[in-house]
Amino acid sequence: MMKAIRNGILIVPDETGHFCSKEGLTLLYDEKIRAIRQDGKDADHADLEEVYDAGGAYVAPGFLNVHIHGCDGADTMDADADAFDKMSLFQARTGVTAYLPTTMTCAFSDIARALCAIRHAMHGGVHGARVLGCHMEGPFIAPSKKGAQDAAHILPADFSTIEPYADVIKIITVAPETLPDDAFIKACTAHGIVVSIGHTAADYETAAHAIEAGAHHITHLCNAMTGLHHRRPGVLGAALDSTANCELICDNVHLHPTMQRIIYHAKGGKHLILITDSLRACGLGDGPSELGGQKVTVRGTLATLADGTIAGSVLCLNDGLRIFRTNTGAPIPSIIEMVTRTPAKELGLYDEIGSLSEGKTADFAIFDRDFRMRRTVVGGTTYYKK
Repeated sequence: MMKAIRNGILIVPDETGHFCSKEGLTLLYDEKIRAIRQDGKDADHADLEEVYDAGGAYVAPGFLNVHIHGCDGADTMDADADAFDKMSLFQARTGVTAYLPTTMTCAFSDIARALCAIRHAMHGGVHGARVLGCHMEGPFIAPSKKGAQDAAHILPADFSTIEPYADVIKIITVAPETLPDDAFIKACTAHGIVVSIGHTAADYETAAHAIEAGAHHITHLCNAMTGLHHRRPGVLGAALDSTANCELICDNVHLHPTMQRIIYHAKGGKHLILITDSLRACGLGDGPSELGGQKVTVRGTLATLADGTIAGSVLCLNDGLRIFRTNTGAPIPSIIEMVTRTPAKELGLYDEIGSLSEGKTADFAIFDRDFRMRRTVVGGTTYYKK
């Protein structure tokens, strides 16, 4: 039966396709969005199963998290159904309705096991946020920019190694300076895999060439890459000087507030994707944890390895949106594009998800002006409500 959401500020596409906020609308849905109508215009149905009064809260498309290792005690590398179910339910609490579980640089047999488990989760068996596929972060990275990845398992990029999992891998992180030519990027692109530049010591020229060759995504911008220098612009310079989609971890640990503002203006507010890069420790508070078999200590918003290396985050995506808005002053509709329209278009899914449009999947994130979640709906089913 049909349900309705009323009395909200809907974040919808305008005539240009970018997002704006509109009031005075009623959204009708079952598993799909069936109609968005002016209040009082054929919107009153006696047979509605539920009418949710949003009370002036924002009603947005459900968020996409394209880089997340774990949360609530579960991790992608656990490679089991219970872990993904736990992650999916927790992500729904933060407004996320679809995500890419993200692997680590481990023994490839462990990565393959995780990819098989993700494939299974893509076809059902989880409650909450939908599993869209995998972001494969490593093992095709640079040892000098490994970050919290395990250097012992770094491998040269080889498409034949990942080809059996081309249906699962949606984004793959690679250090372009380790590639002998463009063949790997071209093969991934031909199979619908987004190539992302990350964990890389590449110079500007190498990164710019990779972007031109088809690597249109940047993994956690500024982190584990060459920075911006006035004579050596580095990967950061290539990212800012292009239309590549740049991931940002907005926890004020991975990116200083001023850096978030600089990036926002440099990119013109576009081609940005906010992520969490969160660990299994996300949602559990301070204490010991682990990442890819390595011991991690969490204190507040900081997660580190024993040697002090930052090891992912404990960020929830709705908190990242709030922090980014505080630091940049970006309009809420523009920020919502960074976790909906932009990643959905990049993954080739914008016909199905990523905006409040008739015929699309009924995935909603409902939140107040401080991005505190009120309700999350996935495929017409409410998985979180305050």
